Amino acid sequence: MGIVVENVSKRFGDFQAVQDVNLEIKSGSLVALLGASGSGKSTLLRIIAGLENPDSGKILLTGKDATHQSVQERRIGFVFQHYALFKHMTVRQNIAFGLEIRKEPRAKVEQRVTELLDLVQLAGLGNRYPSQLSGGQRQRVALARALAVEPKVLLLDEPFGALDVKVRKDLRDWLRRLHDEVHVTTVFVTHDREEAMEVSDEIAIMNHGKVEQVGRPAEIYDNPATPFVMKFIGPVNVLPGTSQIFGGQTGHNQREEVFLRPHDVLVERVPDSATAPARVQRVIHLGWEVQAELVMDDGQVVTAHLTRDRFDELKLEPRQRVFVKPKGVKAFPLHYSI
Repeated sequence: MGIVVENVSKRFGDFQAVQDVNLEIKSGSLVALLGASGSGKSTLLRIIAGLENPDSGKILLTGKDATHQSVQERRIGFVFQHYALFKHMTVRQNIAFGLEIRKEPRAKVEQRVTELLDLVQLAGLGNRYPSQLSGGQRQRVALARALAVEPKVLLLDEPFGALDVKVRKDLRDWLRRLHDEVHVTTVFVTHDREEAMEVSDEIAIMNHGKVEQVGRPAEIYDNPATPFVMKFIGPVNVLPGTSQIFGGQTGHNQREEVFLRPHDVLVERVPDSATAPARVQRVIHLGWEVQAELVMDDGQVVTAHLTRDRFDELKLEPRQRVFVKPKGVKAFPLHYSI
């Protein structure tokens, strides 16, 4: 089922939660709504689900106006951050709940629950209660329960936000594999850019109730449409166009703000015609890479990310003299609204 959001706005008192949002979600795709707290992503998800009514605009499901349909009519499955499982029911009973409400035949319910337990890798745990499961297992039960009624759309609101880092990583890998098996149109809300980039087919980045950019993860990272997207989607050095690091060679000027990713800062021990001098201020070992904080002669601080091999080759130490140049930059006019 494809989803189209047309000019949707929603206000809560004086707070404009969503403003004139237009968004198309292709049938069978997995799309992330990515943004900081208060950006409007959860409100938009609830409007798609039918849990909130928009002040204006439309929600179209498979080309039909569903703006005033109930959640049940939309055939949408919803998974919250905090599981919302029935504590007094076993895993099997939780998954079967929606099917039993529909008064499906017992044999069909049993078969569907068994299939889903296998799908979410919880076979053999059907008779346990939620309190006997780990957080990751409880979230998989919540997903199985949402899938039991064969929804046309699956909506996930910060589904892994309450879990620790290792469990989140395992579950998002699992969610991607699950989606590739069931192909249900899926929209999930997250504030974690790595989660969005790892799991989704497309990302819609939200800021102050508006969609700043929609695109595939690599497209958004490589070609950000606004300064906000550039900053939000990954670490970046924000520099004046006249910064010494550009050496007057890139055509940037004082009316521009220039964005330079740390991995696009090239560090050398020997100068050439394109480099500018700097001094190593601090070295931070991050395991798979090394972060070097560099101070240009004009006082500008620049962060560089180096591979371990490149760091070992350079043998960087604090107060060491080095020479730097940019590999790739993105510039925006200073008056551009962030």
